[in-house]
Amino acid sequence: MTTDGSNFWTSGSVPLIEPEFLSSIIAAASDIALVVSAEGTILSVLLNRQDDSFGNLSHWEGRSVIDFLTDESIEKFQHAHDAYMSGQPPRKPLELNHSDNAVWQYPVRYTFHRFGQENAVLLLGRDLRPIAETQQQLVQAQIALEQGYEARREFDARYRVVMSNVDDAVVFVSVQTGRIEDANAQAAAVLGLKPEALMGATFASLFSDRSGAELTESLMNATLTDDGTPVAVRTSRTRQAVDLYPVLFRASGQRVLMCRLAGEAVVQAPDSAARHAASLFRGTTDAIVFMDPRGTTLSVNDAFLDLVGAAHLSDVVGQSLAEYLSRGQIDLGVLLENAARSGQMRVYATRLVNDLGARVPVEVSATALEDAENPAVALIIRDVSRLDAVRKPEGGGSSSMPEPGRNVMDLVGSASLKEIVAETTDVVEKMCIETAVNLTRNNRVAAAEMLGLSRQSLYVKLRKYGLLSKDG
Repeated sequence: MTTDGSNFWTSGSVPLIEPEFLSSIIAAASDIALVVSAEGTILSVLLNRQDDSFGNLSHWEGRSVIDFLTDESIEKFQHAHDAYMSGQPPRKPLELNHSDNAVWQYPVRYTFHRFGQENAVLLLGRDLRPIAETQQQLVQAQIALEQGYEARREFDARYRVVMSNVDDAVVFVSVQTGRIEDANAQAAAVLGLKPEALMGATFASLFSDRSGAELTESLMNATLTDDGTPVAVRTSRTRQAVDLYPVLFRASGQRVLMCRLAGEAVVQAPDSAARHAASLFRGTTDAIVFMDPRGTTLSVNDAFLDLVGAAHLSDVVGQSLAEYLSRGQIDLGVLLENAARSGQMRVYATRLVNDLGARVPVEVSATALEDAENPAVALIIRDVSRLDAVRKPEGGGSSSMPEPGRNVMDLVGSASLKEIVAETTDVVEKMCIETAVNLTRNNRVAAAEMLGLSRQSLYVKLRKYGLLSKDG
């Protein structure tokens, strides 16, 4: 090793190197060496004798360098060569891609060196193919790794979708530790725990009649039988009898048991909400009606049959609900339009007409069910005829003032009773008219019939309260 300040090479200590030795030294010091004239013509090509991968490049001599460069390397070489000819040799190595009749290509990193011949340049090149191959291998390995991660994420997504949508309760248990590695929501419902609480829990601790070693041994023995006999256990929290059907497999060098839980508790767990809803539909005292978006009844419960006095379900299903509403198509239109517009309608007061002509006061709540394939509207109808007796005491006197109206008492002392009553009557009348107009979506005929007014009387009141131009 020497420093730039050493005068060994400039003091004449080194004798002149013979031409036959100089070429071998240059060839050994680089993988490929080019002597290029000022016009860019290759005067000489020297190759490292220890590397025969370049083949025979003697046909390069006497031809321009750019004949053996790729398109993107030509401009790079010309810019560097022009700088060298102007007395500013490139300070950094120059990477060029060679091509020979489009048969092969390889990258070479060149350094520029002054040469004894006037205006000629010596290019010492290092073959970059080993580095390029290594980089290519790294890129391929990275791509394969990313593809593996993507495939793993895809399989994990599929696994999670299957686990959350199957009806069976499934638990994965490590044979070595006896702990739960994964479980779906159905299994958590059967075992009486939340899904996150099952992760890492000891599987045997969830049952009251088996120890850890005993349960693992029983499950392993069950996997060896051909008849598929389950392992019977009883859960410690829900006290339900459950049968375990184990399957043994190996993953990442570890043995894992996939246990399917079956029994009475499992049948009820995933469908409990539907079963409860069906029981409510049959047993509730309120009438429940399902109808299509046009108002045709699809199904009703017994409570609705009692309200309208129908003897059989076939007498009602398939009929328009407007036939049982006191205001007919007006009431049905209000219910359907509000359910379609806002998704639900809380309380709508009307009357049901039974087969004998009797009118029963009811309150109706409507809900649009979100089902793209089978859209429907559900109605809950409550008989309020008994509540009317409570709301209207005997003797025609008014009941106690409701909570929202108690602020009227603040007017006592500042206005006469007649003025207070007149003012509150106008407020209530205006609110009722506005509500009727909004419910009927500004259908004045329907609003007048709903309020029991003539069309002329309704227009008079709309003009009185400034609602005539109101867009319902």
